[in-house]
Amino acid sequence: MPGILPLDSTMNRPKPFSMIREFHLADWFTLSNAFCGVGSLFAVMTYLQTHDVLHLYFACGLIPFALLFDVLDGRIARWRQQSSAMGRELDSLADVISFGVAPAVIAYGCGMQGLFDRIVLLFFVACGVSRLARYNVTAEKLSDGGDKVKYFEGTPIPTSLLLVGVLAVAVWQGALGTELWFGVYHIGGFRFHPLVLMFAISGSLMISRIRIPKL
Repeated sequence: MPGILPLDSTMNRPKPFSMIREFHLADWFTLSNAFCGVGSLFAVMTYLQTHDVLHLYFACGLIPFALLFDVLDGRIARWRQQSSAMGRELDSLADVISFGVAPAVIAYGCGMQGLFDRIVLLFFVACGVSRLARYNVTAEKLSDGGDKVKYFEGTPIPTSLLLVGVLAVAVWQGALGTELWFGVYHIGGFRFHPLVLMFAISGSLMISRIRIPKL
């Protein structure tokens, strides 16, 4: 019809890589954290296929690099004064992979594969997810009041690096599978490795009300 301009079909079309353009420098370090966590998972799966212990070393060794990127993304965000809700959520998702799922899968690869072991490892991951969710809610409430988060409630999820360190020593000493420290018990026909209790303790501390000052 005369007087009516044709609608440009490209106006509402999503632009390629539009979300990537919204990333800040710190977000790329956060993604590097997640890459390390996923790489660790792949390394464990490769070990389970090949039984080459070198891949377990790779799996454990990637977690400290994940922590390095996790520290750097916060420092860079403060330095550049660029922070966003998306960056905070991205950081939590990366932490769940690198410091929650990856340590649990490394433990599984090391031999904690009984039913009770899996229950404890699931509990550990659930605690990590809950811990991060609680922190995000707390941070959002404080930011509304113009304040900053001054303390953590519960131990931060990156403290699982200590568990990975213990597992790395176990790998080095050949304490894998049936040779895991503290042995294995059979309860109701299912296996239970007492070493997995360190994950139960770590998870419980993450969801505790212990206040830890944020540096």
